[in-house]
Amino acid sequence: MTQSDPASPEAPPRAVDVCIIGAGPVGATLATVLATHGVTAAVVDSAPLPPMELPDFDGRAYAIALTSRNLLEAAGVWPLLPWAPGPIERIRCADGRPGESASRMALHFDAAETGEGPFGWMVEARALRMALNARMAALAHLTVLAPARAEVSRGPAGVEIRLSTGQRLRARLVVAAEGRRSPLRRQAGIGAASFDYHQTGIVGAIAHERPHGGTALEQFLPNGPFAQLPLAPTPDHPNASAIVWSEKRHLAERFLALPDAAYGHEIQRRMGDHLGRVTPIGRRWSYPLTAMQAARYADTRLALVGDAAHGIHPIAGQGLNLGFRDVAALAEMVIEAVRLGGDPGAPGLLARYQAARRPDAMLMLGATHALERLFGNGLPPLRLARRLGLAAVERMPPLKRFFARGAMGFGPVTGALMLGSGVAPALPRPDG
Repeated sequence: MTQSDPASPEAPPRAVDVCIIGAGPVGATLATVLATHGVTAAVVDSAPLPPMELPDFDGRAYAIALTSRNLLEAAGVWPLLPWAPGPIERIRCADGRPGESASRMALHFDAAETGEGPFGWMVEARALRMALNARMAALAHLTVLAPARAEVSRGPAGVEIRLSTGQRLRARLVVAAEGRRSPLRRQAGIGAASFDYHQTGIVGAIAHERPHGGTALEQFLPNGPFAQLPLAPTPDHPNASAIVWSEKRHLAERFLALPDAAYGHEIQRRMGDHLGRVTPIGRRWSYPLTAMQAARYADTRLALVGDAAHGIHPIAGQGLNLGFRDVAALAEMVIEAVRLGGDPGAPGLLARYQAARRPDAMLMLGATHALERLFGNGLPPLRLARRLGLAAVERMPPLKRFFARGAMGFGPVTGALMLGSGVAPALPRPDG
């Protein structure tokens, strides 16, 4: 990684193939994949990166699907995780109501039945940040500029980026990875359709008396799903899990304000007693639950990735993995273009990227929306239909395998980076 000193306005701009605006998990992963495979890249973020490496456990964690792990391996990030992540070996899906035992007509998935390895891994947010920062620091083809604000000018011939530090960049492609309120998306005049679920997502962690055995729970409740996700043991918390809890907004505000004992009681009412008594640990995080889909994923020398392009309900835990699928598709196209001496920001390449990613994201958005509508209510006829449906799928091995592979991130079009086969070794750059 190169961290340049501020340049005078007269200094020539630094030339890179790709400039990524936003150094969150999606933007930073794209930067590391590209630079690992010989593409010159710069990543710009308005916040300094080291403070993102929180020194203490804070309760946030990502569910990283098997295919997403393959991508992080290809980026050289996965081996740099500072401690082992928690594998998800089994998943149990059940319908219920707070304070009641879950229906016995449940759906169970076991990774051993697929022969592919774990469904995924639970990775603490700070661990992924530390690994990304370490990898970016080691890459000669990557320039990291943070904190810095970017002013971007795009045209058919290329992209000019002026930074608040006085530095200038010239790129052939700029990537918007700044999140749902992406300034670059708005600057390009790309509209976005959104849907408000009138729910709040509550994220955090719990300690519990009994070991989870690598099992994740998805509990479908009338006000929204509740997920318990297995974390790796630590000296302080040998039995711990992350939670993702969807709740009506007015109730979520009340629950978030409760003292730990009462808050833990509400968690236990939704999760059940299979892990014994639960105790909240770390911080409590919350955010409004909305769905979003950008009308286009590309414009002149611009590509949208991650939350700048789409947002889905967390009912399937696939939000970040969907962003990683954007990264893999775009990275493979850009790496190929640069190796062949082509233009990574060419209209044809961006059209292929949009054709590859927008239908997949729309399908995932539609599927998660349908699941939330089907499972997020307490009407008796629908509750019975849900339970019968889960029991039916449980007895249909081919359909179970299809859903299991979907949880691992496999889809109709899964590229080499996410399959773990990587891409061909980088060719020498003409400029050496």
